[in-house]
Amino acid sequence: MIRAAAVGLVAALALSACGGGDDGDDGNPLAGGGKKGTITVGGANFPESGLIGEVYAQALEAKGLKVERKLNIGAREIYYDQVVKGGISVMPEYNGALLSTSVDKSSTATTTEEVNAALKAKLPASVEILDSAKAEDKDSVTVNPQTAAKYKLKSITDLKPVAKQLVIAGPSEFKTRQQGLVGLKAKYGLEFKKFQPFDAGAQATLVKLLTEDKIQAADLFTTDPTIPQKKLVVLEDPEHVFTAQNVTPLVNKSAVNAEARAALNAVSAKLTTQDLLDMMKRVAIDKEDQEKVAKDWLKKAGLA
Repeated sequence: MIRAAAVGLVAALALSACGGGDDGDDGNPLAGGGKKGTITVGGANFPESGLIGEVYAQALEAKGLKVERKLNIGAREIYYDQVVKGGISVMPEYNGALLSTSVDKSSTATTTEEVNAALKAKLPASVEILDSAKAEDKDSVTVNPQTAAKYKLKSITDLKPVAKQLVIAGPSEFKTRQQGLVGLKAKYGLEFKKFQPFDAGAQATLVKLLTEDKIQAADLFTTDPTIPQKKLVVLEDPEHVFTAQNVTPLVNKSAVNAEARAALNAVSAKLTTQDLLDMMKRVAIDKEDQEKVAKDWLKKAGLA
């Protein structure tokens, strides 16, 4: 999910420099993923990823580990290679999206177990996934209530006869991803009147345009607290274009030790979808600082 090409490029270049290794690390670009002995926690360019990255960072710091934050980096197309190369040590991921966009675009895995098995078999040797949380946040095709009522929409299947009359919007990469317009056309035969690209962080803008009926459908993240607030309708996905999307730490093996792995797995063991909904309401609607929201959740979970 790309915030801006220029920002992403600068971030990518900066992270590449990070992977160059410090003096005394024998030139290993994977040593520490940044400053020697420091775990570099990344985050993509949308609020929930930054929030989870902050949760990871504070959980690691609670164990006395040194952490550097590189949040708001950009889309997976930018940050994934940095984890592989060691410029980022830990990245909050969504297992299904990671598999279908960066590891195996032809994968037919849909469940959490299938997706994780495929990732473990096909990820590059330098990286691995840790335990997945129960928490999920999926991409979706979400419509405004007037569009749902007008065309009697409950499922993405119901869009087939009317899609050419509708404008759909979402992050720019939604146009080219299997878990996006490519998959919607392949599995449902959908062709929309127009696709309007937006920055991945522009969920509030998408919701505003939906409620004003300037667009009729959008790719919204299912933990967006404004979906129930605005009575928007998330369409069912019987063909599983949007697969399991469990929150899962992606780590560079050389950059995290056993203590760090245990701390991250402890987060996954506690984090639920409802936790994401509750925390995102505080961040997106109540406008609280993500640092405080993360701290409060970790305390409640007994991890800080």
